[in-house]
Amino acid sequence: MAGDKQQVHIILVHGACHGAWCWYKLKPLLEAAGHRVTALDLAASGIDRRSLEELHTFADYSQPLLELMASIPPEEKVVLVGHSLGGMNLAFAMDMYPEKIKVAVFLTAVMPDSTHKPSYVMEQSVEVKTEDDWSDAEFKPYGHPEKNLTSVFFGPEFIATKLYDKCPPEDIELAKMLSRPCCFFVDDLSKKSPFSEKGYGSVKRVFIIVPEDKAVLPHFQRWQIETCGAHQVKEIHDADHMVMLSKPKELCQCLLEIIAECDEA
Repeated sequence: MAGDKQQVHIILVHGACHGAWCWYKLKPLLEAAGHRVTALDLAASGIDRRSLEELHTFADYSQPLLELMASIPPEEKVVLVGHSLGGMNLAFAMDMYPEKIKVAVFLTAVMPDSTHKPSYVMEQSVEVKTEDDWSDAEFKPYGHPEKNLTSVFFGPEFIATKLYDKCPPEDIELAKMLSRPCCFFVDDLSKKSPFSEKGYGSVKRVFIIVPEDKAVLPHFQRWQIETCGAHQVKEIHDADHMVMLSKPKELCQCLLEIIAECDEA
């Protein structure tokens, strides 16, 4: 452990089409600072053996995170970090296990409120995007038609120009090799009740803005903060959407500051 600071368990939750692999630069930095770090694969992501066709709901997709949260002892409080779509996975965990979470960090992520249905923020995100914003991302229906499920898969141009535009070429190639199709499960989320104030609303939320993000656009990041509310806001500059790869040291420092400020509060 570094110095006399208390070790914290940090759980890293990836975004759509990604896996635990995208945290490979950040994880050792946080561990070198004395913290315990878990980077997990959500269902049908990374090296998880499930296929997307086996998933019908956002809860199915979130199962690995929810199982991990269930296994955490009652006396332990973790730090959740959700990137991009991973913010919605955080919301599910926050609603179910608020007493186990010290702070939830939304890294240029989807951040729902406790007023609208969970799909609301996703629908608003889609509304502000044009066809050009999606580049060569592919959307295809899958499963039974009545389930209204659509897979999304990021093409090489979308990866290089919208997600990884400030990353080294090696990281772009890694993404092209390891990305897997995902689903936003918007129809399923539209049928769910809003997240509760007692659960989700009781957990401290910190949003990290990335002003140069070309995937989760800056005005949408700020709209979420204004509409859904955040207890604290940080910014990381000169980064792309994949902050953990383009600016890992800066992100590490930002997270360490957030943890320290929680301990002082």
